Amino acid sequence: MHLIADAIVLSVRAHGEHGAVVRAFTREDGVQPGYVRGGHARRLRPVLQAANLVRGEWRARTGEQLAALTVELLHSRAPLHREPLAAAALEWATALTAAALPEAQPYPRLHDALSATIDAVEAAPSAAGWAAALARYELLLLAELGFGLDLSACVATGDTDDLAFVSPKSGAAVGAAAAAGYEARLFPLPAFLLHGGEAGWPDVIAALAITGHFLARDVLVDRRRDTMAARERLVARLQRAVA
Repeated sequence: MHLIADAIVLSVRAHGEHGAVVRAFTREDGVQPGYVRGGHARRLRPVLQAANLVRGEWRARTGEQLAALTVELLHSRAPLHREPLAAAALEWATALTAAALPEAQPYPRLHDALSATIDAVEAAPSAAGWAAALARYELLLLAELGFGLDLSACVATGDTDDLAFVSPKSGAAVGAAAAAGYEARLFPLPAFLLHGGEAGWPDVIAALAITGHFLARDVLVDRRRDTMAARERLVARLQRAVA
């Protein structure tokens, strides 16, 4: 096995005294793990930060062997890790991707969406500029893994013109008329998830409530406590920013 590709660093786990096992997301070959000699040492620690863009070279004698990985830094997101909200967003987006995706399976749409989300975090002066993109990324990840929400029509009536809620059981949209009397049991459906465009803070928080519910229920079932903790920290910080 020999692979050279640009990749987004997703996770770094210390291995031995100085080494590290790194999971990085390539566009054509999906999530690729590798052992970086000296990856936990001071010289490479800034290179192997979550969300950094690197050029990796993976080498292994067999497909079952953990590949040896060497990395070259292409673009650092280190300054973002000094900003609490941005750092929390990067921590969650990369942790979610590392935990949810199987290894070596290509997800080019997800790779592009994650890259765009990270770019938005980097470019926006405040969380208002990237929070909606993060919610859309979570929605896409659910769809790519086979747990997509059906927001095309009301699950009860088939109507498409008054969609206002999402069922926490089915993940399908519910029209305002069909939801009468049951609103408290449903998630409010923010318009930007249907039509795109800008999103205010109430809409962003509502969208994250929807995607968080289905990620915890359907995707992160066995890893909920560890992985969802990063999301809970992010949402708490966003809510404090809104208050």
